[in-house]
Formats: sequence, structure tokens, C-alpha cells
Amino acid sequence: MGWREYQLGKSNARGFSLHKNYTPRDCPSGLSGYSIFENTFQGLVFDFPRDEYLKDVLVNGTRIPLFWGSSSLKQTFAPLQKRNFTRVVGTGPTGLVLSYSKNYTTATSEALFPQAMALKICVLLTITLCSFFFRLASSIDFNFPAVFNFGDSNSDTGGLVAGVGDPLDPPNGQIYFQKPSGRFCDGRLIVDFLLDAMDMPFLNPYLDSIGLPSFRKGCNFAAAGCTILPPTGSSAFPFSFGIQVAQFLRFKARVLELLKSAKNAFRKYLPAADYFAKGLYMFDIGQNDLAGAFYSKPLDQVLASIPTILAEFEAGINKLYDQGARNFWVHNTGPLGCLAQNVATFGSDPSMLDELGCVSSHNQAARLLNLQLHALCKKLQSQYSDANVTYVDIFTIKSNLIANYSRYGFEQPIMACCGYGGLPLNYDNTVRCGQTKVVNGSSVTAKGCSDSTEYVNWDGIHYTEAANQYVSSQILTGKYSDPSFSDQMPFLLKLKF
Repeated sequence: MGWREYQLGKSNARGFSLHKNYTPRDCPSGLSGYSIFENTFQGLVFDFPRDEYLKDVLVNGTRIPLFWGSSSLKQTFAPLQKRNFTRVVGTGPTGLVLSYSKNYTTATSEALFPQAMALKICVLLTITLCSFFFRLASSIDFNFPAVFNFGDSNSDTGGLVAGVGDPLDPPNGQIYFQKPSGRFCDGRLIVDFLLDAMDMPFLNPYLDSIGLPSFRKGCNFAAAGCTILPPTGSSAFPFSFGIQVAQFLRFKARVLELLKSAKNAFRKYLPAADYFAKGLYMFDIGQNDLAGAFYSKPLDQVLASIPTILAEFEAGINKLYDQGARNFWVHNTGPLGCLAQNVATFGSDPSMLDELGCVSSHNQAARLLNLQLHALCKKLQSQYSDANVTYVDIFTIKSNLIANYSRYGFEQPIMACCGYGGLPLNYDNTVRCGQTKVVNGSSVTAKGCSDSTEYVNWDGIHYTEAANQYVSSQILTGKYSDPSFSDQMPFLLKLKF
């Protein structure tokens, strides 16, 4: 019978209507629903005409029967607690997987929430493909015992805040954590979604020593603002890639030392000794090397510095390999010319912008770095035949999102959600998201927008949770990686709202 795609529309007094005017071509692939918040999801109610017979729903891989009323054929699927609600990433968009017995004609769908809110979610209707999807999903081997992450603010889960005491004010963290979490985001980062997809807890930052942090499943060495190149005397962010690698070496040595102790109290907080060889080493760094260079160098000098940047990166990878690392996952650099910060600073002349409104020179530099980074990953794979080096094309995923933002349920591709200044960018580099400062004699606050799920950009530099969720879903299709693993897709991405 195949499968069809539908989208739940905007909220009304009772819930949401199911629109039939979405076709597979129109409906975005990957995740498109971002508006189910903590402690709000109660259940779904589906109303079907008498000639339809919806039988069951797949949730977290478990088939659950639906219950029918005697007259109206109303089926109530409730309550579903937020931890149990799953959307399935298939060859099309994500959603509940529903099996039915007759050709679908028309229906309405309503979701009961304590308060009305917009839901952007595609519902996957299927009968024969359900078991096929889940069989393929379970065949993919992302079974790493631990993850060790290196990077900048794109994957920093609290390192800079812990390391230098840099405060992050609300509304940072408002979507998922309900408070600032050390992430420069309204919620979760790409690394959080990827860890969640692997059934692993979020990574604790290496520098955070308060609250008995557990490093059993890995450690995050990323810190916001950091570069691949060593910091200069004027650098405000000291934890460069080389420092992060050195921190890892210290971390590993100390772990192995503690594991030898007769005391077992530490073991539940520490990775096992073999996790260092079996774990996944993730990298998302390099954006700040380029972005920072443009403040003091012309484009040709920025481009000329790329081999030096990548030589430093290669040196760090070699050190990790010598320490037993064998599984490397490398994100390339996104389209930094499309960040509101760079558009505001370098895009005052319209001739400097491309057709998307992004700074051309910055994206040109990002493309060249990515080209050489890809070649480096190929070289490393050839050099280390017993290693696995995966290169992930974040640039293409993010560029596609910005170019086709409305297709994926967004309304603002470049403008910051949390900022000051209003249209067109809502960005002022003197007033960071959540801060209150005096500007031109008046006290102003960089506030968050009313609905961050409509924005790609959170604070002028970093992406919103909604955008990070979309990027993660595309990463997990496998088609943006080299080597690709798209033939092993679809992947089951469990979203724990």
C-alpha cells in the first residue's frame, strides 16, 4: 500500500488539524517538529470517517493498538509521556508510524495540550514499510561505548562557562533545559542530538567539576570561541584545539591511574580502559579560525592561512591516534557568511553579499577550508588503515537549510531570534543575548523572540535548537558523509521531548 505524508497544522482551541495537501515532494525530509515542550504532551486523538480503519501506532519500535469508540470511530492514543514519544526518521519526513487497512481519503487530527501551541510535524502513514524501517534502523552500528568531543561553541556543553566563569543569561537554554545550560543556544546542540540518537547521555564538559559529573560515557573538551591554531596574546579564548588534546591526554592518564586503584567508588563515573580505543572521537572546530581572521586580514591572506590551520589539526589527530583513538568523526565548517554577526559586520555593502544575503568572502573561505579538510580526512584514512575517518558535510546541510528555510518550517534564515536592533538582523555585537546594557544613554536588553522554532539563528552566531535538530536529522541520513552510510538508512533518531 505504500506510505503517504501529511502535516499537522497550526493550533486551535482544541489542538491541530491534519492537512492532506502535503505531498512527498513538498514535505521536508528529516525532522520538522520542534514545539512539544517538557511536561506538555498528553496524547493524540485521531478522528476518521467510517470507511477508514486505523489499527495501531509504532512508538519507540513498539506497536500499540488504538482504541475505537462505538459510534464516532474516535481513536484515542493517550497518554503518551514525553519520554516515550518518538518520531521516526525514514526515507521521507518524520512522524508517528501508523498502519491502516483501507485507502486513505480524509481525516482530521487533534492533539490535546494544556495550552495551544504550533506543531510542525509530518505524519508517516504506512502498512508494509513499518517493520522494514525498524529492521534497517537497528542494523546500523553506532554502538560506541564512549564519545570524546573536541570543538568550539557549536558543540560546547558548558566548557567555557566552567573554564572562565563566563555567564550565560536567560533566555539561553529556555527550550529544553528551562535554564542556561552552558550552551550558546536556546536548547540542544547537534552533538546532543547525535548522542541521543546513539542512546547515550549528554556529554559533561571536562572543565566542569561541580555536581559529581559522570564521564562514564565520554567527555566534552569543546569550549566556545576556540580555534584550531594556538591562541595569541590577545586571544580571549584560551582552549585551542591543541589545549583540548592536551586535556584529553591528561584525562586519559588520570582515568587509567584511578582505574588501577583498589577503590571502586570512581569506576561508575569513569570510562573503562578499553573505551579509549573503542570510543568515537568527534570534531567540530575551525569556524573561529576563519571568522576571527577576517577582522585583521583580507580574503587572500585568510585563504593562505588554511594549510597552517589544517596542519595544526592534523597534528592533534596524530596525537590522538598515537593514544589509541581509531574512530574519527569530523564535521566541516558551516556557511559562516550567513551568520547575522558577519552580515552585520562585513555586509554593509550589498555587493559583498550573495543571492542568499550571506557574506561571499566568508563562505568562500569556508568552502576552501572544507575542500582541504576533506582531502586531509582522505589522507588520514589512507595513512591509518586500521582507523575509521568519517567526514561530515555540515556546510551543505546548513546551506540547504538557509536557502530553503520555509520548506522546513522556518520563517527567518539569518535574523537572530535573541538579540537587539530589530529588523533586518536583530543583532548588535555590543549587547549579547540575555544581556542588559546602556546604549546611547538608554538601558536595552537583548531579548528572545516569541517563537525560536521559526528561526534558524539563535543569537547572531549560533543556531537554534530547531535548526540543530534539522541538521542532526540530515547528518543521520548518512548521505552527507564520506564514507556515506545512506545505504544503511533510515536511522531511528529518538527525540526525548
